[in-house]
Amino acid sequence: ACACVAEDAPKPAAAPDKPDAPAAVKPADPAAADRARARRVRADLRRPRSGAPTRVKVSPFGKLKDGTAVRLFRLHGAGGLILDVSDYGGRLVRCYAPDKFGNLADVTLGWNTAAEYERNGFSMGTLIGRFGNRIRDGKFTLDGKAYQLPISEDKPPRHNSLHGGPDGWDTKVWQARPFVEGETVGLVLSLVSPDGDMGFPGTVNCKVTYRVLPTNVWTVDYEATTDKPTVLNLTHHSYWNLAGEASGDVRAQELQVFADSYTQTDAGLIPTQNAPVKGTGFDFTSPRSIGARAAWMAAQPANWPMDGWYDHNFVLRGTLGELHPAATLRDPVSGRRLE
Repeated sequence: ACACVAEDAPKPAAAPDKPDAPAAVKPADPAAADRARARRVRADLRRPRSGAPTRVKVSPFGKLKDGTAVRLFRLHGAGGLILDVSDYGGRLVRCYAPDKFGNLADVTLGWNTAAEYERNGFSMGTLIGRFGNRIRDGKFTLDGKAYQLPISEDKPPRHNSLHGGPDGWDTKVWQARPFVEGETVGLVLSLVSPDGDMGFPGTVNCKVTYRVLPTNVWTVDYEATTDKPTVLNLTHHSYWNLAGEASGDVRAQELQVFADSYTQTDAGLIPTQNAPVKGTGFDFTSPRSIGARAAWMAAQPANWPMDGWYDHNFVLRGTLGELHPAATLRDPVSGRRLE
């Protein structure tokens, strides 16, 4: 579950009934376009219409190179949280969240059309499958049988199958079914990955359910079945800026991670061993700004393959198989908090 809330925030106004403007490619100055779009959204969403019901809006989101039409689903939560989700890769395109004054801003990064996502890649906001993160040289052995996957990251010394391969689940158009249950609004995304898809064994039937709760909580539930042994590591790949998209970098935002160790990596970004966070730039056991130890991170040769920054796994506290807190991110200016 992912909750995006504002401290001491009044309930924001509901969105108007007018249809959304068609999505368009951003002009040469994307920052100016984002600011203009944010102003339009704030003007629309601050109109005083309390008590408006939760709902779903469906609109075209353009076409892919092969002519496949893609849709955009707006999930308008009763608490004010609004998600725009595409059936192309199950992408979170926009997430409008209230600040401490009730003003809404898009706090996730993305593009305005399906064509931009297809052209730019980068797994922005998408569902990842069959396997999140890297498999060295695209090779693994399961039950004594060796499997070779296509390489999707070939930037020496990196030579990996990354995020499910060059045609992973982020490139698929998922079956999408919106629903409303009381004050909860959501979207069910379904995909069948055939035996041998990107070199992985077994047919996998996957269902992902997005729910927007009236408490401004967004939940993502994964379900998957397979007809033979396989490997599976599903995740979501959104990028966040709680101050709002195009508002600047996130170094002043405060992060806490409930982990006492992290995984070190080699030059190919393959994890090698766990190491304690204490005394390092990876120590977020207490809330602090993301950029507070930027100089330490940049000075470590082991971090240079990641441009001296963070691209690591944290080893979370808690019992395997039980839900427990992972991290909290807070923007001290807007009061938005992501848990």
